[in-house]
Amino acid sequence: MALDSKAIISRFQDYLRINTVQPNPDYYAAANFIKLQAQSISLQYQSIEFVQGKPIVLLKWAGSDPSLPAILLNSHVDVVPFEAEKWDHPPLGAEIDEDGRIYARGTQDMKSVGMQYLEAIRKLVASGYKPLRSVYVTFVPDEEIGGADGVGRFVESEIFKSLSIAVVLDEGLPSPTENYRVFNGERIPWSLQIKAVGQPGHGSKLYDDSASENLTKSIESMMRFRASQFDMLKAGLKPDGGVVSVNMVFLKAGTPSPDGFVMNLQPSEAEAGFDICIPPTADLVALEKRLVEEWAPVSRNMSYKLWRFDQNLSGKQLLTGNDNSNPWWGLLQNAVNEAGGKTTEPEIFPASTDSRYFRKAGLPAFGFSPISNTPSLRHDHNEYLSQAEYLRGIDMYVSIIKAYTSYSSP
Repeated sequence: MALDSKAIISRFQDYLRINTVQPNPDYYAAANFIKLQAQSISLQYQSIEFVQGKPIVLLKWAGSDPSLPAILLNSHVDVVPFEAEKWDHPPLGAEIDEDGRIYARGTQDMKSVGMQYLEAIRKLVASGYKPLRSVYVTFVPDEEIGGADGVGRFVESEIFKSLSIAVVLDEGLPSPTENYRVFNGERIPWSLQIKAVGQPGHGSKLYDDSASENLTKSIESMMRFRASQFDMLKAGLKPDGGVVSVNMVFLKAGTPSPDGFVMNLQPSEAEAGFDICIPPTADLVALEKRLVEEWAPVSRNMSYKLWRFDQNLSGKQLLTGNDNSNPWWGLLQNAVNEAGGKTTEPEIFPASTDSRYFRKAGLPAFGFSPISNTPSLRHDHNEYLSQAEYLRGIDMYVSIIKAYTSYSSP
């Protein structure tokens, strides 16, 4: 491996080793690291805190024509927790195995992308390239817990509005094939808690409408709906971003005892929590009607709490155009092709990312992580990215940034 490539990989490893694991990410350590990287390539730097302890790092590479709207390259700093004992390498070690794979939490989601932005700019600066449009690079907090205190606050600020952004690039997903995946929309996250109440009593007595019975009926109804969606996915009738996913994330009932639970007492309350992701083409009114009438009906002594990120844009869908009306899509496609890659047609992201905030603000946003021929291990054990794929991704961004920043139309 060439010396410059070793330095590039070493910087990536340093970033991966910074502990930004939720729920206690060291955002300041990451911000200090990013500041040093920015200084090394003469980028303007500022740190903004809309919420104390959660800095947003904003970098700027000034273009020669400030009248043209700028490009925004977004990445989140935080990563999800891990079970270290189930990894073959330390999750924050950034160790490289004999096959050149770098193992660490964040290699795919999405510290790789943040560093690839900077390495691509570093290459362009070294080559003497001068951008026509300005480029902003953001390193944001809290995406893994919803992003409300990060990009959610950022897009509503006067600082953001003053940037005059034309298009946003954010995270995508690894591709198991040689073609890169691109996303122009994403599923809407709903967090649902349902609660059943009923008469408590001896464990041997059969009650009508006990709390556990009522909750079980609701769970069964939701699992049947889940199965119908999963059947369409398995049959290839819809992609993973085109179905409604319903997954139970917690189940709570019973009376605790010193060694577990009281076994001869039926509880008066039972609760369950669900993570629901909904494609932007789904009928939200019909889904909420199903929730009220089937999943948590008052007639079964049920209640619910629902946290939802709605589209709420006068009926418009939060989708970024991928036709001739949006020049940024064609520029992205061509830039990847010129760098020796190929993109898929845009998909609906199966989960949710910070892109939804940018789209809600009216901006075109594409999710793109230049990772091909790699299984998706986001949030999984043994998350890794090969050195070769990481370096190739930098070249993809070199091509994309050049294409975007040299585009002269308003």
